[in-house]
Amino acid sequence: MELAIGGQHVAVTEIRPSKGWRAVELSELWRYRELIYFLAWRDVKVRYKQTALGIVWALLQPVAAMVIFTVFLGQLAKIPSDGLPYALFAYAGLLPWTYFANATTGASSSLVANSNLISKVYFPRLVIPMATVVAGLVDLAVGGALLVVLLPAFGVVPSARLLLVPLFVALAFITALAVAMWLSALDVQYRDVRYAIPVLVQLWLFATPVVYPASLVPESYRMFLGLNPMAGVIEGFRWSILGTGDPPSGLLLVSAIVVAAILTSGLTYFRRMERGFADVI
Repeated sequence: MELAIGGQHVAVTEIRPSKGWRAVELSELWRYRELIYFLAWRDVKVRYKQTALGIVWALLQPVAAMVIFTVFLGQLAKIPSDGLPYALFAYAGLLPWTYFANATTGASSSLVANSNLISKVYFPRLVIPMATVVAGLVDLAVGGALLVVLLPAFGVVPSARLLLVPLFVALAFITALAVAMWLSALDVQYRDVRYAIPVLVQLWLFATPVVYPASLVPESYRMFLGLNPMAGVIEGFRWSILGTGDPPSGLLLVSAIVVAAILTSGLTYFRRMERGFADVI
């Protein structure tokens, strides 16, 4: 469009939020990939800035949780661990769970935390929670390096299934992003979300086979466990790394369907609400 200013016609570009499924513009996100990288790297640097231990903090959370669960559940409660040392079993489950919990918790408040950026500059708003979820992959990689050390220490020899680990990491990433889209958009409208998330994460932890095997759930109810999208991620992650049992195909299928539903609905809700982010935030 053109505007007449001082007798001259000046070309003006008007930016409007896209509507409907046309809004799912992967090409636009690809054009802003450098911004995603910048914001993700900024989150990583800010997280460990002026800390004595630095990136080592990425290990302390899953390791401390592993020690606690090993003592109270593995030793005292005698929770089974599919024939594996309980410490290794727990750590293999806590690693992707910690990534998911931290990524969704951080991404849920990311839009409000970047309110100045949102109100002044145009870019796809999905970039902000996505960058937080991407940043969490750094901690996951550091924790994965320790897991590689623990495997031979506990006498576990990885098999060719190890090649499937990136698929389960990708599923964990998509799950975290799907949940983050819902929570971050809701947090802009209702600030109660940030207070509810810690409770939600704690309840979700015990509803997921992180510190206990899915085999503890009666087989007739096991498919319902897949309604928890992280159940398939955890079981698949363990199966590919520790090489125990049969592939959790049924659980993974149900979890993948649920993740797809959360992702589709979350993207629809996010894109519908983002038109008013700059006004509400």
